[in-house]
Amino acid sequence: MAKFRLLALDLDNTLLTKDKRISSENKKWIRRAEAAGVTILFATGRGRQTTQHLKEELDLTGPMVLVNGAEVWAGQNQLLRRYFIEKSDIRYLHDLAVRYDAKFWGYSADSLTKMKDWNESMFDVDWLKFGIRKDDLSLIKQIRKEAQKLPNVEITRSASVNMEVSLKGVSKATGVKKVCEHMNIGMENVMAMGDNLNDLELIKAAGFGVAMENADDVLKDVADAVTTHHEEDGVARAIERYLLSSEKEESVPN
Repeated sequence: MAKFRLLALDLDNTLLTKDKRISSENKKWIRRAEAAGVTILFATGRGRQTTQHLKEELDLTGPMVLVNGAEVWAGQNQLLRRYFIEKSDIRYLHDLAVRYDAKFWGYSADSLTKMKDWNESMFDVDWLKFGIRKDDLSLIKQIRKEAQKLPNVEITRSASVNMEVSLKGVSKATGVKKVCEHMNIGMENVMAMGDNLNDLELIKAAGFGVAMENADDVLKDVADAVTTHHEEDGVARAIERYLLSSEKEESVPN
């Protein structure tokens, strides 16, 4: 018997292994959760362009929360909402990345555009997310500080060396809440799993938040539980322990 109606899963360093695979054990327990009536959704910083093959691998056709909540789907072909960053802010963020000689990329509704493919016409595109990476920790910290001068953006990160920018007020938590509204359920019916700061608001808002063993300490501090490492089937172990009642529990007489 499932304890929650919806399972929101981060992908990188949560569901996926280091080489970007879904382990057989994670697949097995995700399918057990589905069989118990749980809706499985990705709550990820990735866009459709880099999640579609994973959805197909798991045969998922239901809701999805993509690009850190900037694109929310009720189903395979049913878009609930998109949130775009202001074009002037994209220009500022681009110039900031160039000034610090940092890598950058953007997710639009139609494409993932990397730095090598960026040109002047990109400033006319509607962007859901803009990302910057600088491996020098002191410099990425400075870039984040300068980006915070923009009043209309939300700044988070999925790794210590990057920053991810969305429209102000947009997060994985707001995306999952919108899905819950569509499903007519409350956030108390959600179990969420993640590893980094772009999962923070969702882990706090969910009925039950699970951090990976490899998660940022800030996330571990607010989570309701910590599961095993993403290389050790942490999603499977959390589903088994916190989402689905064990056979032993089910066999106990009333």
